[in-house]
Amino acid sequence: MTEDKWPKLRELHALGMGRNEISREMGITNSVISRTAAHIGLSFDRSKIRAAMDARKADLDERLSLIAEEFMAVAEDSLRRIHQPTTVYSFGGKDNVYEEHTFPEAPVAERVKLTTAAAIAVDKVKKLIPDGDNSGADDAKSMLGKLAQGIAELANQDRETPTQNGGDE
Repeated sequence: MTEDKWPKLRELHALGMGRNEISREMGITNSVISRTAAHIGLSFDRSKIRAAMDARKADLDERLSLIAEEFMAVAEDSLRRIHQPTTVYSFGGKDNVYEEHTFPEAPVAERVKLTTAAAIAVDKVKKLIPDGDNSGADDAKSMLGKLAQGIAELANQDRETPTQNGGDE
């Protein structure tokens, strides 16, 4: 930047304008404004930039927290659905016939899918919660404990399918 533009730079700086504002006002690149300001002994207050960055980070943390809550809801819903009536359907045969059957609880194959969905959702929650941030971490640990207990119960359960019971007990 030529010396004849230094007074304008000093004037805009004295008005409290930031580097980017001065750059736009004078039509000069940010890097030239920065180098010239440093050369003539001017510095820019970066506290506003830091405050804006902190505010953006806080906003993102809040959004991640909300997403983590949604994943926890998916995990809880998946585990809850294991013990609810479940309709299983298929298309088959040469005529592609639709068939369905409703069981009092999810059959083993559906239980595995629901448990897997819950485990994936909980894993995502763990990744969304930053280290050292305990907000929701205790809930996630509790959910993991319940998930492990549910998996253990499934593993210990008889491998009888609901079709063998026929629901006529």
